[in-house]
Amino acid sequence: MFRTTLRRALAALAALVAIAAASTLAAQGAITSPRLYVFDGGVLKSETARYRLTDADVEEVSLSVASYLIVHPRGILMWDAGAVADHERSGGVGYEQRLVRRDGQERFVTLAPTLASQLKSAGYEPADVTHLALSHYHWDHTADANLFAHAEWLVPKLEHDAMFRTDPPGGTRPETYSALKNSRRTTLLTAREHDVFGDGTVVIRQAHGHTEGHTVLYVKLENTGGVVLSGDLYHYPAERTLNRLPTFEVSEADTQAAREELEQFLRRTDSELWIQHDLVAHRKLKKAPEYYD
Repeated sequence: MFRTTLRRALAALAALVAIAAASTLAAQGAITSPRLYVFDGGVLKSETARYRLTDADVEEVSLSVASYLIVHPRGILMWDAGAVADHERSGGVGYEQRLVRRDGQERFVTLAPTLASQLKSAGYEPADVTHLALSHYHWDHTADANLFAHAEWLVPKLEHDAMFRTDPPGGTRPETYSALKNSRRTTLLTAREHDVFGDGTVVIRQAHGHTEGHTVLYVKLENTGGVVLSGDLYHYPAERTLNRLPTFEVSEADTQAAREELEQFLRRTDSELWIQHDLVAHRKLKKAPEYYD
C-alpha cells in the first residue's frame, strides 16, 4: 500500500514538473520578438572621487545594481548576475550587506528582493536560462553566476583568462563564478561582435578597458527600439557628459576608445544607452514582471 501511494505521489510530482516546464516553453514559444526584463539588485554605496567626479556632479552618489533577462524566441539570456548572491544574504529587503572583495576592500549593498524571486515573478527559473553573459568580472556583476553554470556561457577569451588566472583581479570574488570554470558549454568570444541568436536583435559588443574583456549588450526591441546595456563602460551620466574616467581602469586608453566607438554606434542605430549603475534612471525603469518589448 505504501509503495503504491509513493509511486502515485512521485508520478503526480513528475506530472507537475512536466506541466511547469511545458508552460515555460509554451510561453517562450508565443514570443515572436525579444522581451527585456529588468531586475533590481539593490543599492551600492559609492564614492564619486573614484570616478574623478565630485558629489556635486551627480544626482545620486549611490549606484544601482541591475541584472537583465532577455527572452528571445530562440533562447533566454541572463545578462549580469548581481552583487549579492541569494544564498549569502544576511537579511531581507533593505538590509545593508557587507561584502569583501578579493583585494580585501569592503563594499556595502542595500538588498533588493532575491534574483530567483524576481526571475520567478517573470515566469522563469534559473534552469530556464539557456545563455549567460557577464559584462565583466567585477564582484557586483557576478554574484549569482553559479546559478547559471548549466547555460551556455558567452565570454571574451581575454576576460575568461583573467578570471581564472592564478592571481585573479582584486575587484573580483572568484567564489561567485567558480562553477563556470569547468563549464562544458563555454563559448570564448574573440570577434568584435557576437550575435547571440543569429538575427541581429541581441548582440554582445566588446568594449575593453574597464577590464581586459569588458562588453556591452545591444538589444533591438520591436516597440522600445534599440537599447545598449552599458556594463561599466559608464557608471554615472556625468562621466559621459564631463568625459571623466574611473581611476581603476585596466586601460584608460581602451576605455576611451570603446566609449567613442559606442557613441558612434548609438547614433548609427538610433539606440538608447542604459547606464546600469545610474540609480536615478534605474528607479524609473519598469521592473519584472513588467518588461520592455
